Amino acid sequence: MRKLIGVTSSVHTTRSGVEGIFVGDDYTAAIVEAGGLPMVLPMVTDEEALLALADQLDGLLLTGGVDLDPAFFDEEPIPQLGEVSPVRDEMEWKLTEEFLKRDKPIFAICRGVQVLNAVAGGTLYQDLAAQRRKIVQHTQRAPRWHASHQVSILPGSKLKKILQVDVLRVNSFHHQAIRDAAPGFLVSATAHDGVIEAVESTSHRYVLGVQWHPENMWRRNPIFYKLFQVFVDHC
Repeated sequence: MRKLIGVTSSVHTTRSGVEGIFVGDDYTAAIVEAGGLPMVLPMVTDEEALLALADQLDGLLLTGGVDLDPAFFDEEPIPQLGEVSPVRDEMEWKLTEEFLKRDKPIFAICRGVQVLNAVAGGTLYQDLAAQRRKIVQHTQRAPRWHASHQVSILPGSKLKKILQVDVLRVNSFHHQAIRDAAPGFLVSATAHDGVIEAVESTSHRYVLGVQWHPENMWRRNPIFYKLFQVFVDHC
């Protein structure tokens, strides 16, 4: 039986003014290819509904999207903060907390790894260009499948075990990033400028996040598919 994987969504308003949710096909296609059954999650903040989701889902995929409100990591917004989505923030925060409590598998991508890290007690850069010097380009001007900069992978980490490489070239579409990894989390990959590119929990069965977008790369480079396959296998 296919495992049920919750896939978080973005708030989207159509040109006719109808508000709904959106998830890129690359996320759900990767889950299906890996043998899972993706369920695109609605924007619900009702406590009972979120607890029911946490009980019934076998895994959680935290997807990319807009900025996390810095109030969640006890900071005031700086001028360079981008768009925030209050309902999405609340929903993902609560659901991530519940998954961590239940020790259920989480795979977090881009915004997702930032949410994961903040929920677990870590901090973020609201804007890399404003808050950190001498960085590489982290918002590439190239197709989403293009690998734009290198990351170094920590020996002995879960990420190294999955990918079986020491250095990997990845795509990059973010201006926020992890500043301090959460307690109990290992920094398992960094860019050459020192920016954190992946973290993983040392106290949960399978909780891993990457700053890049493997969902846009797996069809062209099978190494990125491994991240989805191992995640679904753990579910």
